[in-house]
Amino acid sequence: MEGVEVTCIAECRKEFLDKAASYFPNARTYEYGMDLIKNEELDIVHICLPSYMHAEHAIAALEKGMNVFVEKPVCLTEEDCQALLDAEKRSGKKVMGGQVVRSFKEYKFLKEAYDSGRYGKLKSMVMQRISGDVRWGFENWFQDEKKSGSVVLDLHVHDLDFIRYMLGEPKSMDVKATEFPSGMVNQIVASYEYDDTFVTAEGIWDISPSLKFHATYRACFEKATLVFDSGATPSLEIYKPDGEVEIPELPSEYEEESDVAGINISNLGPYFTEIKYFFECVRDDKPVELTFKEYELLRYLAINQGIVLSRDNLMEKVWSLDYEGESRTLDVHIKTLRQKLGVVGCYIKTVRNVGYYLDVDDRG
Repeated sequence: MEGVEVTCIAECRKEFLDKAASYFPNARTYEYGMDLIKNEELDIVHICLPSYMHAEHAIAALEKGMNVFVEKPVCLTEEDCQALLDAEKRSGKKVMGGQVVRSFKEYKFLKEAYDSGRYGKLKSMVMQRISGDVRWGFENWFQDEKKSGSVVLDLHVHDLDFIRYMLGEPKSMDVKATEFPSGMVNQIVASYEYDDTFVTAEGIWDISPSLKFHATYRACFEKATLVFDSGATPSLEIYKPDGEVEIPELPSEYEEESDVAGINISNLGPYFTEIKYFFECVRDDKPVELTFKEYELLRYLAINQGIVLSRDNLMEKVWSLDYEGESRTLDVHIKTLRQKLGVVGCYIKTVRNVGYYLDVDDRG
């Protein structure tokens, strides 16, 4: 990534540290993450530790003046979350949680389909995230609910985050769960109710470690049903009322299959996208709460400051897709951007029947 240098790495397992260091030979190495935080002066630290270590290390990094990207779940308790938010406020630095599902192209397509209304209203959605029993964690930390948060905070949190990201807060919910013999929750089935739709999501750590990871969703809109299956090729299909099955093109910002990341990650693309997004937020001092598309839209308006950009131009440059006849997605993103930018949101100007432009010289 242009403008980024990996200057140091921490890992207590020597074989993993040596492997990481082989990709970044100039990086300083540490056995423990806290030693790295205490001894280094960094712009950004990426915390990929077991979940129960997130809060302590993130708070220490903020207090040292570092911006923090921390993997999900950001924290395991409400108290730790509040302590982290307090540290963020005191430090004036940025924190972002790594909810990577938002960056997967199939889920980005779903979010954009919902926002644009391209297929009409969403009637219902069923999501599923399945894994075998996780017995490969360092010192078996997944099996300790106080350290992992169980399947709820380790696996189901992906779908819960995406549901809230796309639909907002549910009006009500209903949750069922099963347990391992140890008493730790290993399966959750949750239903989330909204005004016009409902969502059911299942997360499970199966009793067998041999069950392969598998994620799916089926989103039923008025005019089409979107079906995603992580184990299928193609991974996403669109079923139309006339019987047509459409295979959408899903452009990727970065695509590489690799085993560099470790045990259960092969496609590095979404991880690259979310880390790049956070880097750009820090570099350009942009609020992290903007979605990736909101940020891309604002960035494109900014680099063309004062120039009226047509709807077609914005859709092509920001979405890289032909949305002929579908202007709602752009209007929704512009409206949301204005709201999030507060008093400076008025600098995004509308040219009726043409498009939009950014006028930062307007003080009226």
